[in-house]
Amino acid sequence: MGPPWQMDWKLKAQAVRDSLPEHVRKIVDAARAELVTAKDPYFRGVDADLDLPDGMKVEPVQSSEPKGAHVILFDSGHGWMIYTFIPRFADPQLIVEEVFWQ
Repeated sequence: MGPPWQMDWKLKAQAVRDSLPEHVRKIVDAARAELVTAKDPYFRGVDADLDLPDGMKVEPVQSSEPKGAHVILFDSGHGWMIYTFIPRFADPQLIVEEVFWQ
């Protein structure tokens, strides 16, 4: 299995995304597009996220859990999405757990 990955949003994360100003929603949508088309949604390896657009970066939420939740920082760190990747054989997908922008 490979990209494009399915993506699901927790209701609270979707509500936050929908309440953001339009220009920020476009940035969130761009970050989403990067995640669903990434060969490895966890961007594992040294400098694996170099292909991300300027202002975006991916890292694990906890360095001790490299297969756990990850965060994609966007808008040069002014916002983020916390997500997990479930690599099921039949239907792998990303789940957005939290969206924040300031």
